[in-house]
Amino acid sequence: MRPLTRSHPLHPVVPTRRGFMGVAIAASWGWAGRIWACVSAASSYRDRHDRPDLVIDSQGNTRALRNRDEWNERRQRIREAMQQVMGPLPVEGPCRQGPLNTTILQREEVEHDGIPIRRTLLTYAPDPGPAGDSKPVAVPAWLLEPLDCQDRSKPTRRPAMLALHQTIRIGKDEPVGLGDHPNRRYGVELAARGFVVLAPDYPGFGAHRVDPYALGYVSATMKAIRDNLRGVDLLTALDSVDPARIGAIGHSLGGHNALFTAVFDERLAATVTSCGFTSFPRYKNGDLSGWSHQGYMPRIRTVHHLDPARMPFDFPEVVAAVAPRGLFVSAPLHDDNFDVQGVKDCLEAARPIFKLWDAPEALVAEFPDTGHDFPPATRQRAYQWLEQRLAARSSIQPIKSNPAE
Repeated sequence: MRPLTRSHPLHPVVPTRRGFMGVAIAASWGWAGRIWACVSAASSYRDRHDRPDLVIDSQGNTRALRNRDEWNERRQRIREAMQQVMGPLPVEGPCRQGPLNTTILQREEVEHDGIPIRRTLLTYAPDPGPAGDSKPVAVPAWLLEPLDCQDRSKPTRRPAMLALHQTIRIGKDEPVGLGDHPNRRYGVELAARGFVVLAPDYPGFGAHRVDPYALGYVSATMKAIRDNLRGVDLLTALDSVDPARIGAIGHSLGGHNALFTAVFDERLAATVTSCGFTSFPRYKNGDLSGWSHQGYMPRIRTVHHLDPARMPFDFPEVVAAVAPRGLFVSAPLHDDNFDVQGVKDCLEAARPIFKLWDAPEALVAEFPDTGHDFPPATRQRAYQWLEQRLAARSSIQPIKSNPAE
């Protein structure tokens, strides 16, 4: 994991003047009750984080999961455990099904490899403003649409992707092709292949000047997940998008951002994560400092003391929680951030869950002979995999032309 290139203001978890405002907002959204529900649920079970296919009863006896119903209960505990660290997902807020307040800032036609694409700069507002401020907090994002999406002579609904950026100052600009690194342009490359793509800024990057803690969040990670879920709402509202064929892709910060979002949003039918994770004990020899600053999850330091053994969840469970939906993992052999053996351990631990759902083929992994990168050959195979996975899920007929438009 690369260090954040932008500083995030420090906000202690203990109630300060600002903290009390956050608590008040959280209570208004029903978050406080969700926090205690997570803590209560966690105290009533014990699960092995490295073996998602096992359960341990109150007498300490270990056994394998017997059926999908038991796994669904286990998966819910994983989500609750993640929220102990990330803070609760505000699904009960006033914006859950409310307007996104989308604003178009800029629109232009561009080309990638000779393919015409409409690139739109917009903002959408997943959260209300801080207490006393009625102005919603807007998320800046690029929307990429193949130009034939606008061709009424060829009306169709297309697959769509969230394209989530790595740790880089320019944020969303990089995956849409406005950065310098050729191996990070997966957003515009997918648009050239016929995908509708939404690339939002992560909190604190690009133009997303937001303080998650002032809004009542206890981690930037959960704020990003919330932003992404509302980004999926935006995509599903587009006439050009098939809501049954939406996925997420990301590298590094974007890799685990995509993975976390997939755990909480089952509308994501396929996820590609590049250099996005390893097991906590394998991350920097068990030193979780890189996960614990204000740009990620401060509770890893303040509550769980940077100790993998004290963490309520680990990545074998996160990977398993995506099942039976598709997951493509790119884990380079020489990644100096995310130890490849830890990735392999997570994958092997999660495979029994994909098999439980009769979907062993849904979990795919590649191990390119490179460092912390998303090389061209692996990207191309990831794109082909996405096309195959999402094509199989299409449930929408081509949209009808509207002669009045």
